Amino acid sequence: MSSTVPAILQGAAEGRRVTFEEGVRLAREAGLHALGRAADAVCRRLHPEPYRTYNIDRNINYTNVCTAVCDFCAFYRKVNDADAYVLDRDVLLDKIRETVELGGDQILMQGGLHPKLPLEWYEELLRDIKAHYPAVNVHGFSAPEIYHFTKVSKLPLDTVLSRLKDAGLGSLPGGGAEILVDRVRAAITRGKVMTDDWLEVHRAWHRLGGRSTATMMFGHVETLEERVEHLERVRQLQDETGGFTAFISWTFQPDHTDMADVPPAGAFEYLKTQALSRIYLDNVPNIQSSWVTQGPKIGQVGLFFGANDMGSLMIEENVVSAAGTVHHQSIEQIRRSIREAGYIPRQRNVFYEYLDRAPEAAEAALAAG
Repeated sequence: MSSTVPAILQGAAEGRRVTFEEGVRLAREAGLHALGRAADAVCRRLHPEPYRTYNIDRNINYTNVCTAVCDFCAFYRKVNDADAYVLDRDVLLDKIRETVELGGDQILMQGGLHPKLPLEWYEELLRDIKAHYPAVNVHGFSAPEIYHFTKVSKLPLDTVLSRLKDAGLGSLPGGGAEILVDRVRAAITRGKVMTDDWLEVHRAWHRLGGRSTATMMFGHVETLEERVEHLERVRQLQDETGGFTAFISWTFQPDHTDMADVPPAGAFEYLKTQALSRIYLDNVPNIQSSWVTQGPKIGQVGLFFGANDMGSLMIEENVVSAAGTVHHQSIEQIRRSIREAGYIPRQRNVFYEYLDRAPEAAEAALAAG
């Protein structure tokens, strides 16, 4: 650890991999602006194009019933609670219809760990969606859900994933990662997948040729070293499989949870952690800014702290809002935020492929000032 913080940041900006010890040192010692400048340099090196992206999707929580007990979650219910639900199929399909009418090409579909829904229920759900909306990508089922499916069905992980893929599952979200350190997971949740099994779900999905995202929810009981350990575990798996398309981090939202006494992390901590993730995850191509938890302005500032993507329009969101954090933006507001940051906004899909025609006239206008 003889390198100075400026030397570590300079090396990262030029493409040298940061070690775990250096990552911890940056988390502890680097200033916000220094981290931001280095993360922006890394982002511009990886994404020299004049575009910054967004997508249009809807977060459909098909059930709030969950057998796990997560102290950080204000959304889940037990199976016999009065407000427990499983969405009617017609309601779910109608939500997808509304998404498509707004220009969306994807749904983010996650729920709790329902103890009574068999694997066949999920296969039928996917087939129904594909029958009605064949062009819509189902970005569905977090690693804890997939692992839960293996327990309910008593089938191997590869079999469960193959069956879901054959039924129409398009990609896996990174939900349920929280912090990928077992000490932290044991402290804040019970009855939920631990670190190695979370990673194994994504590893198995990548082996099938699938793509997924990785996430981190921070600002609760983890240490700075454990945040970096989380990034290290993601980076190791990405070295192995190359299957992660993007990384998204957000701060724990404590209101209405069993951890309501935890002081919430603010914008300073969020931007610092996002910048560190861009610097550390040199093999993950995209970093997404979390305006859903931080608000539109900080989401926009995130474009200068390592993010090349503004995330989703998020037509519907239930889990974060259940914890009392509600931010909304229109498509034009997202596009304006990107333009104000000096970039050209472009719509993309979950695989970071552009869905619109290259706006050459807009690019020329931007270059002309």
